[in-house]
Amino acid sequence: MTDQKAKALINFKKANSLMTRIIKMVEEDRYCIDIMQQNLAAVGLLRSAHQMLMENHLNTCFKHAMDSKNEKEKQEMTQEILKLTKLFNK
Repeated sequence: MTDQKAKALINFKKANSLMTRIIKMVEEDRYCIDIMQQNLAAVGLLRSAHQMLMENHLNTCFKHAMDSKNEKEKQEMTQEILKLTKLFNK
């Protein structure tokens, strides 16, 4: 596991813990603003994890594909990145 993936995993675990706390807060009918603040913290952790994974992918898998002579593989990798970027920006 790369360092970037390990850091992303930590963020996923923190976000998971936050989600458990958020669910409990909703079940306890806690103040909406407090719930939304925790939700934004979870979203931030997930966005950060996404960025780490993207950086890792670009520095490993994508770089390897671009260094190859396989034009089909290069095109597929590029299309994957474009598709993922489009999904992320929705």
